[in-house]
Amino acid sequence: MPRVRRTIQDLTAPAMQGRGYVRGGDQKAAEYIRRRFRLIGLQPLAPNYTQSFPLDVNTFPGKLKLRLRTGSTRSLPLLGGYHKLRPGFDFIAAASSGGGQVGGTLSAAAITPFDTLLFSDPRAQLRFLQTPWQGKGVVRSVRDARRFNKLPPAVLQHLDSAAFLLTTVPKLTASLSAQQSRQVQLEVLDSVWRKCSVDGKEPAFATLRVQAELKRRYHTQNIIGYVRGKAQPDSFLIVTAHYDHLGTMGHRTYFPGANDNASGTAMMLELASYYARPENQPAYSIAFIAFGAEEAGLVGSQYFVEHPLLPLSHIRFLVNLDLLGTGAEGATVVNGRDLPVQFKLLQRLNEQSRAIPSVAARGRAANSDHFPFSERGVPAFFLYTRGGITAYHDVQDRAVTLPLTAFTGMFALIRDFLETLSVSHP
Repeated sequence: MPRVRRTIQDLTAPAMQGRGYVRGGDQKAAEYIRRRFRLIGLQPLAPNYTQSFPLDVNTFPGKLKLRLRTGSTRSLPLLGGYHKLRPGFDFIAAASSGGGQVGGTLSAAAITPFDTLLFSDPRAQLRFLQTPWQGKGVVRSVRDARRFNKLPPAVLQHLDSAAFLLTTVPKLTASLSAQQSRQVQLEVLDSVWRKCSVDGKEPAFATLRVQAELKRRYHTQNIIGYVRGKAQPDSFLIVTAHYDHLGTMGHRTYFPGANDNASGTAMMLELASYYARPENQPAYSIAFIAFGAEEAGLVGSQYFVEHPLLPLSHIRFLVNLDLLGTGAEGATVVNGRDLPVQFKLLQRLNEQSRAIPSVAARGRAANSDHFPFSERGVPAFFLYTRGGITAYHDVQDRAVTLPLTAFTGMFALIRDFLETLSVSHP
């Protein structure tokens, strides 16, 4: 377990820049995994273990600032009364946010509350379409945002012409996008928005600055090594985990990604180390794939199935590891309902060893890197643990708080499952 902790600490360190696409975070994480593969003694399945591929990704490499205040136009341009919000903790940029600056030292932009009558009242829609923005912004709740597909196209288009769009949310959950909006779009924590309210009056003015860069055809990579099987080397079991995460947001804020997915990467490295030992050489070959750009939409795994480094028909089974840092309530198996024979094997092995509290089956889901393989007919499970901390896609997903409750048990269960498959594939 100490080595596992060190691996997770290494992958979540500030120097890794959130393993994203600003300041080479993904490249640093990839080199770390290459180095570990070499030390373990895996054979490369591609030159220098590396399968490169391009992706488009919107990034926030520079300034990210937001200040809110209540008051009237008569109280401006006074500096007092502003609430300076912290990126990552109080607000984040929406994944597809554009860049820009609104307001400044001696000025602020007015915030217009979103009128829910726009969903149903033609008169309200007409008044809205006649609203001159002139640098103004709009604030909406996330509940309203989910209903935006019900708005007339003209209303949506006019809303897009606002200088900025604020969305209040119960939890900050960051993500990545391959697109960039013309408009600055920020998400503000509900509790913070309420703290910025005075005497029941919500913030009415904002100053903000966002530096956004849409990177086109940015080159990142999958890292791939394998252990040659001693009996059927042309047949493969595959163990996968994505090493990338959300990167940085502004100069100082980064997303550590301890559970998602330094934990799964650490598990993959532990399994690779186990099978690389001569006494543990498997009957089938086992390939270990650290996928890039999972957070950008399963880009790395999709690229692999479109440009496979081994015939997909030679893959007997794939186990994808993601979110393995908890486990007080056991683990869930995506595709468990679709592959009942293999799921019953996994369940039986767990009952025999009592490795983890429970193993629950789930159906098909496009929620991690197993999915492109499943869609091509490759039998695959995606395993994740349940119970414990709930930090996800936020700055609180840190190594120090990761309990690793079922990590040892999960290692034993996955090892037993792979070895049973390698002896007699069901």
